[in-house]
Amino acid sequence: MSKVSLTQPLVSAEWLHKNLNAENLVILDGTIAKTLDALQQQIPNARFFDIKQKFSDTSNPFPSAFPSEAQFQKEARKLGIHQNSAIVVYDDKGIYSSARVWYLFRAFGFNTIAVLDGGFPEWLKAGYPTEYMKPYEGNEGDFIANLRPNFMKFFDDIETATSTKTHKIIDARSSARFNCEVDEPREGLRRGTIPNSVNLPFTDLLEDGVFKSKKDVERAFYMVAEKDEDIIFSCGSGITACVLALGAELSGYKNISVYDGSWTEYGTLTSGDMTQPSTWTKDELLAYILIYVSHLDLNASPKEKEYILSRVDKEVYQRVYEQFQKDSDFECIQKIVKGVKTHDYYRNDLADLFADIKLMAFADGDYAQMEQVAYTELKKILKEE
Repeated sequence: MSKVSLTQPLVSAEWLHKNLNAENLVILDGTIAKTLDALQQQIPNARFFDIKQKFSDTSNPFPSAFPSEAQFQKEARKLGIHQNSAIVVYDDKGIYSSARVWYLFRAFGFNTIAVLDGGFPEWLKAGYPTEYMKPYEGNEGDFIANLRPNFMKFFDDIETATSTKTHKIIDARSSARFNCEVDEPREGLRRGTIPNSVNLPFTDLLEDGVFKSKKDVERAFYMVAEKDEDIIFSCGSGITACVLALGAELSGYKNISVYDGSWTEYGTLTSGDMTQPSTWTKDELLAYILIYVSHLDLNASPKEKEYILSRVDKEVYQRVYEQFQKDSDFECIQKIVKGVKTHDYYRNDLADLFADIKLMAFADGDYAQMEQVAYTELKKILKEE
C-alpha cells in the first residue's frame, strides 16, 4: 500500500475515497455526543475521537477544556496514531467539531492533519461505503505531543487582550447571540459578548456544511481583520471558534489563536462584577447609560423603565441598577466613559446609542431639562473619546 501526504487543511470526500487504503491514513470521527454503543454508521476504519471524555480536561468546570500534553499524547497513542500518520477528521454535521480536532492536533505540534470538507453528510451524498461504528483495537502509536503555547488562549490572556487591544477578538457565535438578542443555549449562562470583540458567525463561511469558495471565505475575514493582525477566535465553548481558525488558515492568516473557554468561561467568571466596566457586556453598558439619564431629574418614570426593559433583559437591568445605586454621579460618568472606550462597537454606532437615550427620555412624553443637558454632555464626552 502507498502512503499519502497532506499539504492542505481540507480534503474532499472524493480524495478520501480514492486514498481510503493508504498505509499511513488514519480517519477520525470527531462527532460530539456519539457513543460506541449505538449502532451508528461511520466511514470505513474510522476511529472515534471522543472530544468530551478522552480529549478534554474533565476536571475543569467548563466544557471541552484543553487537555494536558500528557493526556493528549496518551489518548492519541491509544488510537494508533503515529508520528508519520496522515489524519483526516470528520463529523456528522459537515464542518463543526471536526475543526476542533484539527486545531487540537495543531496545538500539540502535529501538522499532517486535514478536515473532510462537508464531513459525513458529503460522504453519504457521494454514495461512498459505510460501516457500523466499532472500537479501535489495533496497536498503540508513537505520537509525540509538543505543545505550542500560543495556539490556545485562556481567561487571563483575554483580560489582557481586551484591556490593551493587542489582539482582534473574533466571535464565531450567531449574530443573535453575539448581540444578546436570544438566550445562550447553555442553561444559566448570561447573554453577552467579550469586550472589544467583533462578530463573524462560523456559518457565514459555510454552505450546507461545506466551505464556501476560497474567495468568499477570504472576503468574510477581510471584513473583520487584516492578515497581519494578531487574532483570537472565540465562540460559546471553544468548538466553532476552531471553524474560524480553519477558515483563517485557508485564507492565509498566520497569527491566530483560540480562546479555549470562550463565552461560557468569560461570561461565568465575569458575571455580577459590575464594579469593572471593562468587563461589562454591551447590554450592561446600554442599561447603565439609560438608567443614568433616566435618573438625572431624580424621578425615573415607569415609561422610561419600560423603555429600558424593551432594550435589555430584566436580569441585566436589575444587576446594573443595583450597581448604579451604589455609584456617585462622578463614578457614573467615569464608568460610562470607560465602558464606551472598551467597546469599539459604539465607535461606529454612537448614533444608535444617542437615539436610544432620546427615545428613553421621550418615553414619558417629558424630555426634562436635566435629561437634555445630560444628553448634550454625554454626546460631547463620548464623541471626544
